Amino acid sequence: MVLAVPDISSVDGIPVTSPARTWLDLAAVLAFEDLVAAADYFICSQTRSFGHNRIPLCSAEDLKAHVDRHTGMRGIRKARAALELTRVGADSVPETRLRLAMGRDFLPEPVLSYVVRDPSGREVAWPDLAYPDFKVAINYDGGHHLSADQKESDIRREAALAANGWISVVVTAEHVRERGYDGVVCRIREALIQGGWPSRG
Repeated sequence: MVLAVPDISSVDGIPVTSPARTWLDLAAVLAFEDLVAAADYFICSQTRSFGHNRIPLCSAEDLKAHVDRHTGMRGIRKARAALELTRVGADSVPETRLRLAMGRDFLPEPVLSYVVRDPSGREVAWPDLAYPDFKVAINYDGGHHLSADQKESDIRREAALAANGWISVVVTAEHVRERGYDGVVCRIREALIQGGWPSRG
């Protein structure tokens, strides 16, 4: 197999397939949701006032260009469908899976990497997923949230959200083990309705 120039990159001088080509190759072997999560990871770009910024491995346009250029590859239909559901800003696989479950339940599209500010404009919270129109913040708290420092930070986050009139929904790995991603979406739906979303279902 001969690779085109856009398919090739290098790491420490060693030729490797480019991120976009690597993702496209994964379409032949990954399950659909895993492929969406991989795309979200590859294109994730975040700039925050704390911690480390996220620099994307490639852009969504790069992924689409590879799909358009390799129409006969195995898994190409899956790749094309996965791109329709890919979003910039998902910070982890569970966040992607939760967002996809929200879509299956016909909830409105959430905003990723949203910054909640107080009336003075000061940043107070950085939810994983947000509905600014309804003031609903959703966070997936993984295993690292069990540390003492992180627990204290999470308490401050919840207090700041409440003080600024936001409804907070926290989803944990235990919730997902008990109910599945589709099962925890009902809590998000209830929060949206509480926030004024005109649900028809």
